[in-house]
Amino acid sequence: MEGKIVLINGPVIKALHMQGFKMREMVMVGFKKLIGEIIILEGDFATIQVYEETSGLKIGEPIVSTGSPLSLKLGPGILGGIFDGIERPLKKINEISYGFIPEGIGLISLDEEKLWNVEIKVNIGDELKEGDIYASVQETNAIVHKIMVPPNVFGTVIDVKESGFYNIETTIVTLKQENKIYELKLYQYWPVRNPRPVKEKKSIFKPLVTGQRIIDIFFPLAKGGTCAIPGGFGTGKTMTQHQLAKWSDADIIVYIGCGERGNEMTEVLEDFPKLIDPRTNMPLMNRTVLIANTSNMPVAAREASIYTGITIAEYFRDMGYHVAIMADSTSRWAEALREISGRLEEMPAEEGYPAYLPSRIAEFYERAGYSTNLNGTEGSVTVIGAVSPAGGDFSEPVTQNTKRFVSAFLGLDKNLAYARHYPAINWLSSYSSYLPLLKEWYEENVAEDVIILREKMLKLLYEENQLLEIVKLVGEDVLPDDQRLIIETAKCLKSAFLQQNAYNDLDTYVPLNKQYKMLKVIESFYDKGSEAVKIGVPISVVANKDILEKIYKMKYNVPNNDFSLIDDLKKDIAEFFDKLIEKYRK
Repeated sequence: MEGKIVLINGPVIKALHMQGFKMREMVMVGFKKLIGEIIILEGDFATIQVYEETSGLKIGEPIVSTGSPLSLKLGPGILGGIFDGIERPLKKINEISYGFIPEGIGLISLDEEKLWNVEIKVNIGDELKEGDIYASVQETNAIVHKIMVPPNVFGTVIDVKESGFYNIETTIVTLKQENKIYELKLYQYWPVRNPRPVKEKKSIFKPLVTGQRIIDIFFPLAKGGTCAIPGGFGTGKTMTQHQLAKWSDADIIVYIGCGERGNEMTEVLEDFPKLIDPRTNMPLMNRTVLIANTSNMPVAAREASIYTGITIAEYFRDMGYHVAIMADSTSRWAEALREISGRLEEMPAEEGYPAYLPSRIAEFYERAGYSTNLNGTEGSVTVIGAVSPAGGDFSEPVTQNTKRFVSAFLGLDKNLAYARHYPAINWLSSYSSYLPLLKEWYEENVAEDVIILREKMLKLLYEENQLLEIVKLVGEDVLPDDQRLIIETAKCLKSAFLQQNAYNDLDTYVPLNKQYKMLKVIESFYDKGSEAVKIGVPISVVANKDILEKIYKMKYNVPNNDFSLIDDLKKDIAEFFDKLIEKYRK
């Protein structure tokens, strides 16, 4: 079955004699056998998006069917790998063709020659159903790769290998189901645009603990949840995602560099292999997958890279792991949709984006979730997408449509970033809808009053924002002392708690219990200070420099495994104010 090219428009190809082909089928385009996907079928005509550079392609060259949709090879060798948008290994490509991806290199994927130490889990005569684990491979020091029966496959084991060293192409288990024979290897194929099936999607009840104070206490993320991190240029989107990748308590990280600048992606590719996993003291890459699709790579592959990443995440979720996927950035993905839509001559919607932009964004975030898998294990996919609105304008279509489909919104503020306040998450515009779902977990695992404390501190920040408007007009001196105390406490809260230093060993990651105790110290200062102000103690005395300095420095002085210094500081604050109140009452 062969078609013929009749039009070439960048990555969009039109072909004739295509009546035997299928929608979304993967095809080989031209004599170079470029990889493409059919996106429109009209009678004898088809429109194809090509995932490689099309320069040099000619009218009349053939289109050859592969018989399957764009699919990933899922098996040992994914972890620690660096792939392009359609799961081709960039390290291997670099060995074949140094410095660039050659045209027509084909769908090379996982290493087919490498031998893996396979532990067999089944015997002849066992009944297996979809999702069952029939073998395992210790893929890295951190992760055991569980080899599962693909969805929609089941039967009786009629042949099985012994435990030993095999490559991924070896048939490990043979299943028989009536007249059908299934040969199971160490990998399976899955079409990227189809969500992998689960037994049941569950309600969210566990937080994704990140060690970042403003996120964990003020705007918590959830395992199986969705989050958007929008921000203009230089506000720290990539740095925030790096911190989440390194410190969050997800088992596996999938990082998608989608349409980012080459120098930014180079920094990611150089930095990630050097990062040490705080759990194991081994390289973080042992539980990370990087998908690199820079802005100068073919635009169609950028559109596919998001689906490649989420499919890999779902595959590891099916093994019972908690996976966090970082997409940086979904704006570049939306721009790829816009470019392809323009070449297809579709009617543009708002700001030139296609009319189906909201549904595509929804489809992507919908694949997050906490679920019971086909094999009975529990796993989750948490999706954290960075959004890069032009000029930091949050009213543009990608940010607004993303906001509709995510439950946590961490808006980055350029004024905070320019003031070197990182993470530059604006506490006035950010929110998390997961708080009611996670309340019980926080009360059981942190403290009973942690949610009340959070609300109290946020209220202070809101009040301070209103007071600062008055201060701009008439100055701080005209405010009563109780309002000046709110400003002083909010200042303390911002510097001592919300601002976090990623380059300081103690401050880069903070356990939840320490976060709570730090917030209790600031609350103690405000409560005792309010008591003092009420009996007439001047704010200049209440805002004692020595006490405030100790509060500001606690994030650098208190070890993460011993909180006694925080308890001592709380006692010092109580003693200071008790003496002060006693003195002024006399």
